[in-house]
Amino acid sequence: MIEVNNFQRIGTDHNTGVGEKFENIARAFFTKQGLNLERNFSVPIGVGDRKKPHRFDLGSSTPPVLVECKSHTWTQGGNMPSAKMTVWNEAMYYFHIAPKQYRKIMFVLKHSRAGISLASYYLRTHGHLVPDGIEIWEFDADTNTGEKLL
Repeated sequence: MIEVNNFQRIGTDHNTGVGEKFENIARAFFTKQGLNLERNFSVPIGVGDRKKPHRFDLGSSTPPVLVECKSHTWTQGGNMPSAKMTVWNEAMYYFHIAPKQYRKIMFVLKHSRAGISLASYYLRTHGHLVPDGIEIWEFDADTNTGEKLL
């Protein structure tokens, strides 16, 4: 009996590999922008005086930058991936409680449905949860370019 994983992205061996590839794309993109970022960059985060180390996908202390990478797509049926949007909201919270001196960037894969990208949809429906100063960058894999949306 063959087990089918309904949450696996079609054409991939595992979702972790998809994420790692996208982090490498992000790292190369920001290197071209003059930012040399480390993978799994750890900083203390927390509310009030209680802090705990948290690893962001990419980051640097000089200059201080934190990056979360998301390569999520619309569902196969063309719907908004609600569970994935919860992950984006969680990233916004982590940015909010991260040290203030860091530049904070959410780097997402451009994936469109009916003429709207997932990132644009997120900003329209969840934009009230994006803290001030957070940058949302959308990467177009077809053109190998990035655009700052916010």
